[in-house]
Amino acid sequence: MVLHIPAGRNGLYLGMVPEEAAARHPYAPITLDHDMDLAPEAGRQITVAELAGLVADTADRLWAAGVRPRDHVALYKSHNFDIYVLACAAARIGATPALLSPALDGETVTALLDRLDRPHLITDPGKLAGELARAPLADLTSRVVLVGADGRPGAVSLADLAGSPRRHPVRLAPDAPALMTHTSGTTGIPKLVVHTARSLYGRFRPQQKLAALIRERETYAIHVSFVHSRMFMALAVVLPKGMPVVVVDDGAPEKVAPLFAKVRPGFVETHPNSFMEWEELVDHPLRPLANVKYFSGTFDAIHPPTMQRLLAASRRHKPLFFQFYGQSECGPLVGRWYTARNAGRANGRCLGFPIPGMTHVRIVPREGRRPSKQHPGFIEVMTDGRAVNYYAEDERFERELNGKWWRTGDVGYRDRFGRIHLLDRAVDVIPNVESTLEIEDTVLGRLPELSELVVVPGASREPVPVVSTRNNEPLDPLRWRQAVVEFPQLADPVQLPLSELPRTATMKVQRIELSRRLAARTAERSA
Repeated sequence: MVLHIPAGRNGLYLGMVPEEAAARHPYAPITLDHDMDLAPEAGRQITVAELAGLVADTADRLWAAGVRPRDHVALYKSHNFDIYVLACAAARIGATPALLSPALDGETVTALLDRLDRPHLITDPGKLAGELARAPLADLTSRVVLVGADGRPGAVSLADLAGSPRRHPVRLAPDAPALMTHTSGTTGIPKLVVHTARSLYGRFRPQQKLAALIRERETYAIHVSFVHSRMFMALAVVLPKGMPVVVVDDGAPEKVAPLFAKVRPGFVETHPNSFMEWEELVDHPLRPLANVKYFSGTFDAIHPPTMQRLLAASRRHKPLFFQFYGQSECGPLVGRWYTARNAGRANGRCLGFPIPGMTHVRIVPREGRRPSKQHPGFIEVMTDGRAVNYYAEDERFERELNGKWWRTGDVGYRDRFGRIHLLDRAVDVIPNVESTLEIEDTVLGRLPELSELVVVPGASREPVPVVSTRNNEPLDPLRWRQAVVEFPQLADPVQLPLSELPRTATMKVQRIELSRRLAARTAERSA
C-alpha cells in the first residue's frame, strides 16, 4: 500500500509568483550577470518588486499585441533572463508559454511551431536573421512579437507598446495547460511537455517543504537553462523566502569566480556538468566557493569526486551537497545529501529515497527477471508533479503510462535499505556493461585530469570511452590503463575537446548523438 499525501486542488500560477513574492519581500535583491534584452535599462541589480513590475508591464504589452487567455506563446530567443520574465508575463494573462531552447536549430523550431498550431512567437532580431531566416513564419504563427530595438516588417515590437493599459491577471482552472517545456530531443524532434498549474504545484510542494528546513536567508546563486522548468520552480521557492538571488548566464569558471567572490553565495545550484567545470574554482585565489553552505543538483546524478572537491572548497561549518533525481516530465523524485566526510566514499549510482508521501518509485522487471544490479528493471514513478501530456502526441505519452505510474526510461534497482540505484538510460544500455555511469564515476574519481568521461556504444556495440581532459592536455596512456584495469571490456579511449561534445540545454551530453558522430568518423576514416 502506497501512502500518498495528495496535493489537493492547489495550483502554482507562474504569472503571479513575482507579485506575490514582492508583497512579502519587495526589496529582496536579484543580481544578474548580464543585461536583459527586454529591458536593458533595468541594469543588473533589481529588486523583487521591480521584477514583479516588469512582469506586469510586459503582460500588458503582450495583451496589446493580441495575446489572449489559452493562446500558445512560443518563446525562442537568445539565452537571457528575460525568458523568465516573458514566460511569466504570458502566464499572467492566461496564455500558455512554450519554451524553446535557444540551442535548437531552425528546422527543429519550425517543426515545433507547426505542432503548436499557429502560436504567437516571441523572438529577437538575431534569431529572425539567423535560425529562422528561412522559416515560413507567416504560415506557422499568428504573429511575431519582437524583443529588441530593431523593428521588422510584419512583426510587433514590444518596445512600441510601452504604456499599454493595465490588465488584471487571469487565473485559469488548475488543470488547464500552464506551461510547455521540451525534452532533449536526443532521438528526434523534441516532445513538448505540458504542465498545468496543478502539476506545477505538485512538483513545487516537496521543494517548498525541503526549503523550509533551511533557516538561514542565504544568497542563492543559480545557473540553469532559462527554458527549463527548474528555473521557474527554483524562483517560486526562493523568491517568497526573501533570499537574495544571483542569476548566472555565463557559467565559464573565469566569469563565475569574480562574481561569486563578490556576492558570496551560500546556496549554489547548477547542472552536474557545470559543477564539474567549477572544480576549477576549488583552488582559485579568490576562493569563490568559500561561503557556500549548500550545493544542489537536480538534473542528473553527480560524480562523487566532484561533490567531494566542491565541498572541500567551502569554509562553512558542515556544508552539504543535495542530490536529486528528477525528470522534465515529473520534477524531483528521489534525493539524498552528502557531507565533506562521506561524499568521496559515495556510490554515485545510489540516488537515495523517494520524498515521503509525495513521490513514489517502483522497479518493474525487464525480461521477466527480478530487478538487481546485474539485471536492472525499469524505473517507474508516481507523483502529483507529473506532466499531463505531450502536446499533439497523446499516444506517445500514453505509452509511458501504466495507470498512475510513469515509466522514466531509466533502469536500476532498489537495495535492501529501500534506496533507488540508477544504472543507465534504457536506450544507453550496452551489452557486457552493468552500468556505463558507474564506470564513469569510478574512472573520474581516479583521474582528476579528466574534465569529462562518457561511455557510449561503438559501431559493434562495444563500450567506447570518450574523454576530455583539463586544458586539452594529452591523455596519459599508462595512467588510463591503470584506472580502467577492472573494465577490460572497454575499447580504446577517444579523446575530444570538451567543446565538441554535443549537449542538451541542461548541459547533459547527448550520448546517442555522440555515438552517431563516432560511427560517422569511423566510417569516414575507413573510406
